[in-house]
Amino acid sequence: MDDVEKAILISFDESGAIDSALKSQAVSFCQQIKETPTVCRLCIEKLCFCRLVQVQFWCLQTLHELVRVKYALLSLQEKDFMRKSVFSMCCFEAIDDHNNNAVRILEGGPAFIKNKLAQVFVALVYFEYPLTWSSVFVDFLPHLRKGAVVIDMFCRILNALDDELISLDFPRTSEEMGVAGRVKDAMRQQCITQIVTFWYDVVSMYWNSDPDLCSGVLDSMRRYISWIDIGLIVNDLFIPLLFQLILVDGGSDQLQGAAAGCVLAVVSKRMDHQSKLSILQSLQINRVFGLVTGDGDSELVSKVATLITGYAAEVLQCYKWVNTDDAKGVSLELLNEVLPSVFYAMRNFEVGTTFSIVQFLSCYVATMKSLSPLREKQLRQVGQILEVICARIRYDPIYRDNLDMLDKIGREEEERMAESRKDLFLLLRSVGRVAPDVTQIFIRNSLASSISSMSERNVEEVEASLSLLHALGESLSDDAIKTGSGLLHELVPNLLSTRFPCHSNRLVALVYLETITRYMKFVQENTRYVPVVLAAFLDERGIHHPNFHVSRRASYLFMRVVRLLKAKLVPFIEKILQSLQDTVARFTTMNHLSNEFSGSEDGIHIFEAIGLLIGMEDLPPEKQSDYLSSLLTPLCHQVEALLINANVLNPEESPVKIANIQQIIMAINALSKGFSERLVTTSRPAIGVMFKKTLDILLQILVVFPKIEPLRNKVTSFIHRMVDTLGASVFPCLPKALGQLLAESEPKEMVGFLVLLNQLICKFNTSMHHIVEEVFPAIASRIFRIVSTKELPSGDGISSEEIRELQELQKTFYTFLHVITTHDLSSVFLSTKSRGYLDKMMHLLLHSACNHKDILVRKACVQIFIRLIKDWCTRPYGEEKVPGFQRFIIDGFAMNCCFDSALDKSFEFHDANTLILFGEIVLAQKVMYEKFGDDFLAHFVTKCFTSAHCPQDLASQYCQKLQGNDMKALRSFYQSHIENLRFQQNGSLVFK
Repeated sequence: MDDVEKAILISFDESGAIDSALKSQAVSFCQQIKETPTVCRLCIEKLCFCRLVQVQFWCLQTLHELVRVKYALLSLQEKDFMRKSVFSMCCFEAIDDHNNNAVRILEGGPAFIKNKLAQVFVALVYFEYPLTWSSVFVDFLPHLRKGAVVIDMFCRILNALDDELISLDFPRTSEEMGVAGRVKDAMRQQCITQIVTFWYDVVSMYWNSDPDLCSGVLDSMRRYISWIDIGLIVNDLFIPLLFQLILVDGGSDQLQGAAAGCVLAVVSKRMDHQSKLSILQSLQINRVFGLVTGDGDSELVSKVATLITGYAAEVLQCYKWVNTDDAKGVSLELLNEVLPSVFYAMRNFEVGTTFSIVQFLSCYVATMKSLSPLREKQLRQVGQILEVICARIRYDPIYRDNLDMLDKIGREEEERMAESRKDLFLLLRSVGRVAPDVTQIFIRNSLASSISSMSERNVEEVEASLSLLHALGESLSDDAIKTGSGLLHELVPNLLSTRFPCHSNRLVALVYLETITRYMKFVQENTRYVPVVLAAFLDERGIHHPNFHVSRRASYLFMRVVRLLKAKLVPFIEKILQSLQDTVARFTTMNHLSNEFSGSEDGIHIFEAIGLLIGMEDLPPEKQSDYLSSLLTPLCHQVEALLINANVLNPEESPVKIANIQQIIMAINALSKGFSERLVTTSRPAIGVMFKKTLDILLQILVVFPKIEPLRNKVTSFIHRMVDTLGASVFPCLPKALGQLLAESEPKEMVGFLVLLNQLICKFNTSMHHIVEEVFPAIASRIFRIVSTKELPSGDGISSEEIRELQELQKTFYTFLHVITTHDLSSVFLSTKSRGYLDKMMHLLLHSACNHKDILVRKACVQIFIRLIKDWCTRPYGEEKVPGFQRFIIDGFAMNCCFDSALDKSFEFHDANTLILFGEIVLAQKVMYEKFGDDFLAHFVTKCFTSAHCPQDLASQYCQKLQGNDMKALRSFYQSHIENLRFQQNGSLVFK
């Protein structure tokens, strides 16, 4: 063993026994060898005399790299030497016939060495065939007489040629596509007929004695059928042989499957549809139908199923595209013949990955529309399609426990099935449109079958039947469900009255509740079923189900049911509340939250449902008050107790108690959603008093836990709710609430605070003047410490959470200023405490109106200026309400925003939002003229027209348009003016 061989062995070592430094040295040494001029001869020599597999692989890999990367740099002699050497190795010949110790690499070598040798051979073909090495395949064919070793190698070469160059299953460069075309053309002209003859001879001669060899030959042949002359395969010799191999009793599954793959390649070959139909008809494919009823785990059965489904897809395409009635009749006859086997295969096997069951069936269902009215045969086929859908949506029982516990495996299977079902349910919808009666009968029978079984063992069957019924409901209109059209008047009552033995299963329980909810419009019209619905949700099938996931989902669905049936549930309120006592008690009496509800809002849907029930005016006032008090009082007592003991909480208790408070706030918030403002403020003010007391208690949370963000967010959300619920009666609580929220606000919390103020201003308008006047100085002080006129970073590349929060705060602040000005509260800015921030605010607004990257923010800022001009400037030449404001607007806003910013390249007139901004800019000019008169006009015309060297008549036209009443004409003129100035590019004035 020389140093090269030692270095290669060390570099391939994975045992860990070799010192890392030594291994690195060996890798470097091998790399140096690759760079030597004689590396080609060295590799060939090693392949001739060395039996070490690692050395053989390294040499072949090096030769492959040499051909792919540096072949053009080799001399003619080196190229010739490499071609002859590689060819000899592939043909099982010794390169040096005079040396008895020469190694034949095909003799007993592992498969990966032979495959790598085939790769080197194909790399040479890439560069040399057919221009230089024109006879390579013709020269190879005589060597096939040497037997199985060379035949196997030739198949590997053909496979490698397909993988590396011809197959379109891999991305190819335009150069590779050109070479592939050249190679295929040369092979068609020169040798493909001989190769096909070789395929036939080997398979017909050795199929019984060496089925593995024949399987390899057929696998190679399958790859080439797509581009060779189809007549070479579809003839009286080859097709009978292929079907003989498929149908032989007791044969090799691998060989039979390979033959089926070749027939599928024939079926799938692209050609004229009339020619294709003739071939499909000649195949007599019905000969293999019986094979698909065999062992479903057999590789042969799976491949025959793939063949049959592929054949059916091609027949269907022929039916769509052939033109004559005779051809369509033949297509339909072939289709009707193959469909029963296709449906069987689809129900029982995983057919080939390239075949889409849904796509094929959807295409076939679409053709049924042209056959309307459907004949008995088509109606049977609809039933078979529905059976396929039902089979494909059914879970495998092997996952039953995983799905019930919803462990990792269960979640993955549920996600996979959910994705798979999307297309299948779309297919169901299509079938339902083509044959609605058949579809509903099938679902009825499917449900009846699963009910009659009444066994816990049929979980998957029940779940699939219920899922079909639910999917059917998704495709029906509300009116159809209300009236119980078709068989719904029978299906829905059966559904409601059935108790499945397997109801304890999570999937069954969930789909049962989802399906009931989907058909609730039927119950709304047929109120006699209301008690049955309530029982399903309130007993162990729903909210009291032992599985937490079911119970939680049932709570949400029950809330939706209550929202829909609300008025019809009044007679049942007492019973409902009694049934929910234990669920409510988990909130009103618990000392700590269970992990089930911690951080989740699902648990509070029960409170929203209860709120919707007890918030109706149909209830007597006394009962309503009692119901509400029985819920609010214990919840508030819990909060008060937790707040009193907050200072003595240890670190372990604190997160749990905070989570308790958070959950209670969400429950109260949800409860309040059922109470209207009119009820709590006008017809039953006692209810409003209860909510105001509750708000007072919850506001204490901000005092005790001022910096706990989740609690601040939940209290803020409750204040939002109380603004809608209590209306103006919430005012006495606002100063305290806003004061506490403002006290500890970071940028993120400040956003929520401003959103709350925006809601208050939009609801109460000028009634908020005093409150806004009080809080604005503190807000402005906080904002201007954080946000300046300097542009904040923005864009997709920003990853910093802090920067994103600042950007959000800035936008929300502009919205806040916009809301103030558009609700007649701009005088707030002029109060004694706020005037100190007026200059900063004006410059921030001006900068953003001109430069902000968000066009909608710029529009809002322009609108703010327009409103301030209207509010603070009473008439032309009148007394200034805000000294210096008019000059700032004319010199700053008019020039920088209305002129300079519009000239900037970033101002894109083809953008819809930019055009809206431009409209506001033009409106601002009109307003400035109305308020400032000639003072504005003279200044603006001088800067925008005269200084830009525009003709005098253009300035006159602008004045005329501005003084007129046609805003559309003014806007069009000014846009034209700006666009003309851009083309002129007058010095620094343009494109600042």
